[in-house]
Formats: sequence, C-alpha cells, structure tokens
Amino acid sequence: MSVLTAEPGAVPAGEEPPDTGERHRLTAVTGLAALSLDAMASVAYGPEAIVLVLAAAGAHGLGYTLPVTLAIAALLAVLVASYRQVIAAFPDGGGSYAVARTHLGARTSLVAAASLVLDYVLNVAVAVTAGVAALTSAFPALYPHRLWICLAVLVLITGVNLRGIVESAKAFIVPTVVFVGAIFVLIVVGLFRSSPASTVTAAGHASVLADNASTIGALLLLKAFASGCAALTGVEAIANAVPSFRVPRVKRAQHAEVALGAVLGAMLIGLSVLISRFHLQPVEGVTVLAQLADACLGHNWGFYVVQFATMILLALSANTSFGGLPVLLKLLARDNYLPHVFALKADRQVHRHGVLALALVSAALLVFSGGDTNTLVPLFAIGVFVGFTIAQVGMVKHWRLERGPGRRGKALLNGFGAVLTGVATVVVTGSKFAEGAWLVVVMLPLLVAAFGAVHRAYRRIGERLGLGRIPESPHRERSVVIVPVSSLSRLTSQALSAAASLGDEVRAVTVCHPDPEDRAQLHALERAWAEWDPGVPLVRLTCERRTLGRPIAAYVREVTAAEPATQVTVLIPETEPERLWQRLLQNQRGAVVAHAVRRETDAVICRLRFRLS
Repeated sequence: MSVLTAEPGAVPAGEEPPDTGERHRLTAVTGLAALSLDAMASVAYGPEAIVLVLAAAGAHGLGYTLPVTLAIAALLAVLVASYRQVIAAFPDGGGSYAVARTHLGARTSLVAAASLVLDYVLNVAVAVTAGVAALTSAFPALYPHRLWICLAVLVLITGVNLRGIVESAKAFIVPTVVFVGAIFVLIVVGLFRSSPASTVTAAGHASVLADNASTIGALLLLKAFASGCAALTGVEAIANAVPSFRVPRVKRAQHAEVALGAVLGAMLIGLSVLISRFHLQPVEGVTVLAQLADACLGHNWGFYVVQFATMILLALSANTSFGGLPVLLKLLARDNYLPHVFALKADRQVHRHGVLALALVSAALLVFSGGDTNTLVPLFAIGVFVGFTIAQVGMVKHWRLERGPGRRGKALLNGFGAVLTGVATVVVTGSKFAEGAWLVVVMLPLLVAAFGAVHRAYRRIGERLGLGRIPESPHRERSVVIVPVSSLSRLTSQALSAAASLGDEVRAVTVCHPDPEDRAQLHALERAWAEWDPGVPLVRLTCERRTLGRPIAAYVREVTAAEPATQVTVLIPETEPERLWQRLLQNQRGAVVAHAVRRETDAVICRLRFRLS
C-alpha cells in the first residue's frame, strides 16, 4: 500500500538515475561469487548422492554413475538456458515467482514463492551444518560444540551481508576461486592417472555397497537422478537477484548464469568420470570427494587443501540464500503478500529486514536440529524443484504469447525441462517423504495461506484508506488540543505554547487518585496553576483506580461525543535525556498515555520532545 510520489529531478521510469549506488551492486564475477556458492558447493554431495543410490545395485550399478550425471548435466544446461531467458524477460528479479505471477496466476506464483522461501531457509541451515560437520570430522574434539559453531558461522555470514551484497562477494570470492581451482586441478591430474595415487582415506572403512544387489531398473535410475539433482540447487539464485547487478543488469546476470552452468557442469562430469575411472565405492565415514582427492592427488597437502576448501565453501554456500531471498521478499512485499518492511532498502543496497529474518529463522532451524546435517537434509531440495517446474511451465506460456524468432524451439526447451524437473520433484518427494519431507509438504500450503492472509489485510486497509481513488478536498475543522500535566515546569510552558499554535482551544488535564498524597499534590498544582494563570483551564480527572492513560482516553471520548465536528489532539510533553542510559530514569508516563489514547480513541497524538542537552 506504499505511495510513490515524484520529487524534483526524478528520473523517468525505465531510465537509470545518475547515481543509484552502482558501486554497491554486482558485476558478473562478483555475482558468481555471491550467488553461486550453493551450486558450486553442491559438487561435494551431488555425485555422492548418485553413488549412494546406485550402490543398492552393487558394483554393476555404480557403472551408471556417469550416464546419470550426464543426464543431470543435460538438465543443468536446460535450466541455465531457461533462467537466462527468465533474466531477460523479468529483469526485476523474482525468478519462478515473477514468471508464475505474470503467466500462471496469483495462486501458482505464491506456491513458487513459498517453495523458494523454504528452500532458501533450508539451504542456510544445511550449508552451515555441512560445513561445520566437515570441521568436526577433522577436529573431533569440537563435535560437542557444533551447535555453537554453527550459530557463530551464521552470525558471521549475516554480519557480512548486512554490509552489502558486494561486500559479501568480495569476502567470499577467494574461497570460491580456491575451491573451484582445487576441484579442476583434481580432475585434470586424475585424468592423467591410470590408477589411484592413494587409498589411505578409505582404508579400514566399511563399504556401503549392497551384498544382495538389486536389479537396475528405471525406478532406481530415476531415484539416482533425483538424488543427484540436489547439485542443481542454487541455479535459480541469479535470476532471483537480477536487481543486485550493475547496469546493464540483464547482460551481467546472464553472463553469471552461463558461467555458473559451465563451471558446475564441468565439475560434475569431471568428478563422475573419475569415479568410474577409479571404480570408487562409497564407504562409511568418508565422502566420495575425499576419496577422489586421495586417489588423484595422494594423501598429502593437496588432499587437505581440497578438504578445507570444501569445508569452507560448504559453510559459506549459505550466502546464496542471503543474496536471493531478500530480493524475493521485497517483491512479495511490493505485491502486498508480506509486510512492507521487507521492501525497505538500507544503504549499500541491503534489504536489511530480509537478511535479519532469514538469519533468525535459520538460527531457529539450527537449534531445532542441534546442528545435525542429517536432520535437515531430507527436507532439502524439494522446494527448489517445485520452483524449477513452475518457472519452466510459465516460460512455455510466455513463448506462446511472444511473437519473436525461435519461440517454438524455446518453448520446447522449457517444456522438456518442466517434464524433467516435474519428475524429479515427484521422485524426490516420494523417496524422502517418510524421512521428514512431509514437513515441507505441510509447510508449503501454510506459507501460501499466510501470504494470502497478509494480502487480504492490505486489501482491507486499502479499501478503508481509499487508495486509488481521489479523496475529498481537505478542509479546516475546529480543533481542541488536550495536554496532560502533572506539575509546573518549563516543559509544561513549552507544551502549552505548542498546543496554542496547533489548535483553537487548549485544555490542560491532570489525573487525580483518591489517596491523600495524590489529593495534596493536586491541590498544590491547582494553587500554582491559579497563581501562574496561563490562560488555559486545568481540568481535573478523578479516577478510583491507579491508572493514568484510561482516564485521559475517557475524557477524549467525552469531548468527541459532545463536539463531533471538532478535531481532538492530545499533545504529550516528554523530556529527551542527554545520554541514552538516562532513558532508564524516565517514568514512561508519556508512552502509557499514548498507548491508551491510540487504542481507545481516534484522536491525533503529538509527542513533544523537550531536549535536556
């Protein structure tokens, strides 16, 4: 329900003002660092998820690791091409929410938004716990303190993001470069090896390969495909945060999206080739990536570089959510589906309330899970596939309405992607439902219902305010200003002077209670008032109960009833202390009166600050 007003020197719609804080926005490179950590870090668990599912079919099943990965890479290419189109078609950001809002209706757009909100929040919790799990694996003595370490990491990431998305990109670009560089070195070195350099990491660990191997059927391959698709989380983040890029925003965001797809696809395929090349088997307590680092680089400093880079990037991959979710919350607030406070932007282009809300909910999830990754993983990745599917279906309709060249091919591409991600959504939900995914299925409609409730509330407010309609011309009414007083002072004098300048009539009121001490104070005040004679009547309000705000609110109601054409204003004088700590010395009577008058009357409330400095 916000109202936008033109100001002198305002820039026409569609044009960039001369200085909109572009230095606090992202380039293609910094955008890749700020918004792709989730996707980059997923190579640490994506290939492993495939291997763990295929292990049910024994050693023969592991032979399908590369074909399944190639299918995921093909889907990645479809998604990158699709979101590149989404970026161009919806430069205000929002990803699947923006697509659905335009082409699939309000209800579908809210489902897309709710799925993205859930996935972003879960991504923070999963990323932080996974990174800390890698740390406690290297240093077991820290394991009992993992929850506090998780919360400390969350505070660190939140603090960096409150300084601006560019600051977070600068802080995280080095870990990203180190991780990607280490993975590519691992892949290149491994391709030149005919046998593993070392198997020390997996030695002594029990294999999780099934003894009574099941047959390799379509369902098993689909389950492996769906599990491996966890590597695709984060692909949509750049499309959600297009407004965070520097001009030309669309081109920079598209370049970042393509670079993300190319790097992620190359890492996924390269790691799967090495898994097949060295015939690696999943073992308990050791990640597949650790086995690959051991096999390619040997059990030396290079192995530990890969491990520590993975640990750091997993923890920092939560930054993807801090880059994408606040922009999505801003769009929801702009459309009246969330409180408008989420649309406010602070310095450095920071949606501070969105960042803080994400941090608080994520902290609650961390406390709920006790810092344990396994508690959260079953809830992860379902929401993002719902968003993928909705975005692809919406883009199919978009190309049907467009008349540009190649629209049929683009629509077929999006339709094919929608089928793939839709199948993945069903399989992932079904396979993880009993493990906790039911919670996401329950939360999704609850979030949609909450968005609807906020929207209805704003619509009622808009109707009462007459937004969108020309109001009646303003006119002057007779006004009475009521000033609560308890003693004579410079504050009283200044309050009455201010009241006289605001209204036609000024009345001072004081509340009297029945006990002797209060009556004595009242008589003293009345004698001093008569001696001072300010030309303003002092009205005594007697109240049997020890309350201050209600008698004044009752008097306001009496005045309003007796003079319905009169505008009543309550002017509350208060002192403004020199030091912040001196607020503790104040009796808070002004706040009590303001609360009672606001709750029980329609009077205008003014609070006069008398500065002691």
